[in-house]
Amino acid sequence: MLRLGIVGLPNVGKSTLFNALTSSQAAAAENYPFCTVEPNVGVVEVPDPRLETLNAVVTPKRKIPAVVEFVDIAGLVQGASQGEGLGNQFLSHIREVDAVVHVIRCFEDPDVVHVMGPVDPVRDHDIITSELALADLAVVERRLEKARKTARAGDKDAQAELVLLERVVQELNAGRGAREAGEGDAAIVVLRQLGLLTAKPILYAANVNEDDLAAGGGPWIERLRAAVQGHHEEADIVPFSAKFEAELSELAGEERAEYLAAAGVAEPGLDRLIHAGYRLLGLQTFFTVGENEVRAWTMHRGDTAYDAAGEIHSDFQRGFIRAETVGYEEFVRVGSYKAAREQGLVRSEGRDYVVKDGDILLFRFNV
Repeated sequence: MLRLGIVGLPNVGKSTLFNALTSSQAAAAENYPFCTVEPNVGVVEVPDPRLETLNAVVTPKRKIPAVVEFVDIAGLVQGASQGEGLGNQFLSHIREVDAVVHVIRCFEDPDVVHVMGPVDPVRDHDIITSELALADLAVVERRLEKARKTARAGDKDAQAELVLLERVVQELNAGRGAREAGEGDAAIVVLRQLGLLTAKPILYAANVNEDDLAAGGGPWIERLRAAVQGHHEEADIVPFSAKFEAELSELAGEERAEYLAAAGVAEPGLDRLIHAGYRLLGLQTFFTVGENEVRAWTMHRGDTAYDAAGEIHSDFQRGFIRAETVGYEEFVRVGSYKAAREQGLVRSEGRDYVVKDGDILLFRFNV
């Protein structure tokens, strides 16, 4: 299951966002710092209209969506890397997630205090980035001492690691992330094994004024975008309004659609946030379909039918014979596996077949 950690300064909208995501009041959303101490955890369905269509076509007994786990981590403050504001405890929670959602306040409201005084998204971005980098720097410097000793003894793996770690130190001292030092999958694996916070993929959720949603976020967004791209060019910024999402979460059906239309937005910010998380981590969806259930599954882009079998059950993978495969659009057009077979649309794929987003798979296995 994909696990996203929501981080940011106090009072930027993290807990309000979490509550809207989970359609609950599981996270306190009070107007004071550190109102969240222990992380709140919520499981959220991945919005996918294709699953709804398959459910309507097949009419199974149940429909099971893919899910994402969100972790609402308490607000960090300047000095968190040195233990300020229970910083060490909060930083340890970040190490446990797959990716980081950095919530940044991009709206003015005199009734909601800001822990740093005036609203300044660029300053807030730099504070959190620097605190995560400082926390990582302490970890890397300890590892460097060990790598230097082993490298001097002629260990080639240690010598390669030493080069990587020295590059990481340069990036961290510049206030950037360890991810900027990783070249290739092997380097990324080493950085993540160290539990480095700044090696984790990150996306930005810009909490904007409700009136600025239709315009893409208002005047703060471009300043924030410039600051973010100075650290890593491909970072995604998702504008949303925590207040709007909280109100939207209380509506359903036509009321919900009308509320979105009145705000001038095509889909909820929360849906866009989840989809951005999928893009960030290179994830995609495949489906299984039967009279008992239709189900969405999550896997990495580029993975094979053998990998997909393992997502369902280890027995499917261990006894893999083949994957009977049909594309989503073809399946919906003909309405069933039986019709798809009769029309020659079902392909028999081996374990090395690279699964495409939206594929419908039926696994044949023997254990």
